[in-house]
Amino acid sequence: MFKIMLIEDDANLFQETKERLSQWSYDIFGVTDFDAVIQEFTAIQPDLVIIDIQLPKFDGFHWCRMIRSHSNVPIIFLSVRDHPTDMVMSMQLGADDYIQKPFHFDVMIAKIQAILRRVYNYNTESQFKLHTWCGATVDYMKNTVSNEVGSIELTKNEMYILKVLIENKSQIVTREKLIESLWKDERFISDNTLTVNVNRLRKRLGELGLSHFIETKVGQGYIALEEGQV
Repeated sequence: MFKIMLIEDDANLFQETKERLSQWSYDIFGVTDFDAVIQEFTAIQPDLVIIDIQLPKFDGFHWCRMIRSHSNVPIIFLSVRDHPTDMVMSMQLGADDYIQKPFHFDVMIAKIQAILRRVYNYNTESQFKLHTWCGATVDYMKNTVSNEVGSIELTKNEMYILKVLIENKSQIVTREKLIESLWKDERFISDNTLTVNVNRLRKRLGELGLSHFIETKVGQGYIALEEGQV
């Protein structure tokens, strides 16, 4: 049974969400002390976290940063605010998805199922654990990329995007194919979410001097280049 930590201060919404998700055999945990979210996160060790942006004491962005400093667990943001900067901020902090309130529970469940399927089925793959790309070692299981400059750890979204691009290296991968590969059902995903994730991936690769090996093809998609193509 997957454990989901729901960081939501609206008691009625928390209870309704817990009841709905429990029907799908998810084990739902709330927060009893909004001053000690990280301590409760550490104790629960959830498989997925859902965070409301507007919370007492500190907002959801703060707790996302704190969680990301400890773990790459999948994170979904909830927000009543209809502002694109909130979504962009969420993706930049390493969130996996964003749901605007009010929402249909069918949409939430579809997003949760897609993320859990992608993250945990992907993590159990034993095939192609390691790959060499442009002089770097890509470890699909540990979500790391290493070369003589150093080593970086990617979020699961970033690694999955890199994996798809490497598997199709020297070929243009359309935005539609990436969205379909990542989220299975593109109806629930904004085009901007993919842009943010790819930009974040390129920025991380830049720490190893590899950002120029991921090239944007305007109006088409993205391509992972090989050594000698740059």
